[in-house]
Order: sequence, then C-alpha cells, then structure tokens
Amino acid sequence: MKRGYLDRPDCRIYYEVSGDGPLLVFAHGLGGNHLSWWQQVPHFRERYTCVTFAHRGFAPSSAHPGGPDPGDYAGDLAALIDHLGGGDVRIVAQSMGGWTALEYAFANPRRVRAMVLASTPGTLARDAALFDDPAQMSEWIASNDAAAQALTARNIHVAGGERLAREQPAAHFLYQEIDALSTVDKLAVRARLGEALRRPASQLCTLDVPTLWLTGDEDIVYPPFLSDLLAPMMPNARVVRVPNAGHSVYFERPAEFNRVVDAFLSAQA
Repeated sequence: MKRGYLDRPDCRIYYEVSGDGPLLVFAHGLGGNHLSWWQQVPHFRERYTCVTFAHRGFAPSSAHPGGPDPGDYAGDLAALIDHLGGGDVRIVAQSMGGWTALEYAFANPRRVRAMVLASTPGTLARDAALFDDPAQMSEWIASNDAAAQALTARNIHVAGGERLAREQPAAHFLYQEIDALSTVDKLAVRARLGEALRRPASQLCTLDVPTLWLTGDEDIVYPPFLSDLLAPMMPNARVVRVPNAGHSVYFERPAEFNRVVDAFLSAQA
C-alpha cells in the first residue's frame, strides 16, 4: 500500500495505491472519499494496480477556498495518473465521479482502456430531445424528491437508500460515517455539478471508449432509464441494471458489482 498527496496549484489531492497490474482508478461520489471503495480494492488488487483518491475539497484532500469546482476534477485526475507513471487506465466512477471520468475520457480517449459509469451521466446535458415523453424526467424528479425528503427525515442516507438501511444497518452506518468525514458544502457542490451539465449527449458518438453503464433499479438519486438512453449513443457501450439496489450499488451489492465490473474489464484486456 502506498499513500501520498499530490500537490496541485491550489490544493492537495490524497491518494492510495494498492495491488499489481494495469492501472484501475476509482472515482468516488458526493457522499464518499477514497474509503468508499473498501469492498472493491481487496477484490481487484490481485490483478490490477488499484488507485483510490479523494476529490479536491473532500477529506483527507485539502479544503478548497469557496468549495471545489467540478470543472477541475478531470485535470486533477490527469495529474494524478501522470504522477503515478501515466499509461492507459481503467476508470470506475460512481455518481459525482462520473464528472471526473467522462471529462478525462473525452480529453484522453486513447489513454482510457475501459470506463464504468455507475449511476451517473457525468457532464452530459439532459436535453429534452432524449426523451420520448418530455415529462418523463420532470415527473421522475418530482416523485423521487419527495421520497428523498422522507428518507432524510428518518435519518437514512438518500444515496445509501432505504433497503441498505433496513437490510444492512452496519453498512448504512459506515456509509454515513464516510460521508461525514468531508465537511465540504455538499449542497453547493451539487449545484455546481448541475451547472456543469453542458456537454451535448450527441458527442457520445465520438467517444470510442468501451463503457459499462451500471445502475440500481431502485435508485432515487439518478434515473436508471437515463443510462438506457445514453449508452446506445456510444460506439462500444452496454448497460447493466442490478435488481434490489439503490444509488450506491458498489456499496450495497458489492459482490454483484464486482462480478459485473470484473467481467467487463476482463473483456477489454
């Protein structure tokens, strides 16, 4: 295990490296940090060099004046990969991490051997033309905003989900604890993530990176049907929807998540 900090012009990025083999980078979501991948690194490190890190502003990376700008995430990832020796990489991105992964892939398509977009659209704009029913997205948001508020009132982490809290209370507690380590203003970061949804989905047709769109069928944070619409726009992509799972499949259903991702990555070797 190697632990360290990467100095950037305006912050420090914490990272960990474990294992041996091709580079496999994990990019966490808004409620996480490098620790989020505790169920993935032990599985993959026998065959891959696993890299986990905390996005700028998320502990133990340094706090950022005014809060982090997601527009800087891909540049941070590029600098980290170069710091670790460069070469091609495989990227597994969860939720907010999709902003990092997708922008890195568009900037460096020949350096990304494979990409997993787990419960995330990255920076892609949710243009009304994507949907057969223009009201589909607004209706989904209205319905699930109410569900999210109800979970919050019961002290259930929305990105963990009701099923995780009910069936795996210890894992749900750990999810909350990891989230609490970072005191960054997550509402402000979420707003900036929304502002960054500017890349036209039509550009996916130019991105030739093998991509797995992985979702949970009970997700109330990210609409699973969005992956069904976006994946066919890419030259080399597929979708897997995991049953009985919410937003954080990697945390809630780690064995299934690892199995699906493992098979996908092996096919790109």
